[in-house]
Amino acid sequence: MLLVVHTGRVSGQQRQAVIEVVAHDPEQRTWTVASGFGPEAQWYRNLRHTPQATIQTGRRFHAVTAGFLSPEEGVRVMAAYAPKHPRAARILCRYMGLPSDGTRKGFRRPGELIPFVRPEVSGPR
Repeated sequence: MLLVVHTGRVSGQQRQAVIEVVAHDPEQRTWTVASGFGPEAQWYRNLRHTPQATIQTGRRFHAVTAGFLSPEEGVRVMAAYAPKHPRAARILCRYMGLPSDGTRKGFRRPGELIPFVRPEVSGPR
């Protein structure tokens, strides 16, 4: 899980959301998260408007810029995530009303439709 602190697109006020991490790449300093409420989730819409944010993982804070994955990248993320977390992947698909038979191939369509965001640490490495 991570806490994302973002800017409200209408109010300009600071907002927070706790989101499940589906992938983490420490070398690239990125986390990949899924919008379980789809593209209408407020945090997702806010990051679309202003991609600069802060995330908290444990006791550490990171200034990040949100990147938005293509449907093809989403398929790869789901293909890696679903076998490691089959129950969570099935629940996510069911919650979003997406078809999946629980097989790796069955998670292809949900991977295309679920909005994935990849916050990346801003600044020098």
